[in-house]
Amino acid sequence: MKGVSKIMDTKQFSTQIRVETLKELQHRTFGHIGGSMSIVEVLSVLYNDIMNIDPKNPSYEDRDYLVLSKGHAGPALYATLALKGYFPIEMLKTLNDNGTNLPSHADRNKTPGIDMTTGSLGQGLSAAVGIATGLKIQNKPNKVFAIIGDGELNEGQCYEALIFASKHKLDNLVVFVDDNKLQLDGPTKEVSDIGNMDDRFRSFAFDTRRIDGHNEKVIKEYIIDALNVKDKPSVIILDTIKGKGVKEFENLTENHHMRFSESDNKILDKYIALLEGDLNE
Repeated sequence: MKGVSKIMDTKQFSTQIRVETLKELQHRTFGHIGGSMSIVEVLSVLYNDIMNIDPKNPSYEDRDYLVLSKGHAGPALYATLALKGYFPIEMLKTLNDNGTNLPSHADRNKTPGIDMTTGSLGQGLSAAVGIATGLKIQNKPNKVFAIIGDGELNEGQCYEALIFASKHKLDNLVVFVDDNKLQLDGPTKEVSDIGNMDDRFRSFAFDTRRIDGHNEKVIKEYIIDALNVKDKPSVIILDTIKGKGVKEFENLTENHHMRFSESDNKILDKYIALLEGDLNE
């Protein structure tokens, strides 16, 4: 089947993903909020407008694949999958519990809809390239999407994967860089500045585009364009805000992983209520 019918307008879907992500993190009392919130819009577009999926059959042979290389952003992907019907939304409350099927980092052996176990940064892109290569060899139409972090590009393995993808002309692969300018230890430019990211990808012969990573309409347009590129892989660099959607948490150096205080919970309550109000209008 070609995807499933939209459950709502894609902008509304983004709001719903953001609400459920905040709720699951608040219920757990801690978690990777910054990098989860910065990828909400790209997940919304992929799962509501682009990807060929079947939530009732996650291993559907003709499905498109998503590799969330920055596996710590699992809470946002879990919320997306639950909203699409891969598993009951109530399961989100088990995030990172002992014995849960929703661990802190994405695990393909535990969670329906997860195509690759990730979290050891730098390795997910290689896995996505491997999947795309296998599909290409078999002459299958499936597409492979990978989401990596800007800080993750500190890892040398990423560049080996880029070289391979370019050499083998993997035009069934679209890479997204969540360029939120922050990583665990601080601003990405201060930790390990990789220079002009756009030029670097172009030097690996990737079709390269940079866009507003929080604009669903633009994201969709550029994904469609990328899927029409022939004989080379594509990268879409998403200009994003870490912690997007909660003003008090946006761009905090410590928002990679937060343990919520009493005042933090009041802030979360406020934004959950605001976002749910937007959905009800």
